[in-house]
Amino acid sequence: MKEENYYQQLKGIVKPYLPEDVTVDDISPDSHFINELNINSANLVDIVLDVEDAFEITLENDDMDQMQTVNDAMAIIDKKRSSK
Repeated sequence: MKEENYYQQLKGIVKPYLPEDVTVDDISPDSHFINELNINSANLVDIVLDVEDAFEITLENDDMDQMQTVNDAMAIIDKKRSSK
């Protein structure tokens, strides 16, 4: 159930950064932030900051480099929260 909660929270975080031609319904666990959701790199940084705040974690540069898809983000969040 934890993954579903992360997924729903992530969708809420990503939604404001989606371009007009992409809707929140287009977000799936396999969605690539840049290639499929058309999120630019500046907005991706904002998403990372929002994820840090929402999940009370700190993401390192390596984590940000690995955060290519929604699934990647959920795995990183889970790892960071589990190590707290």
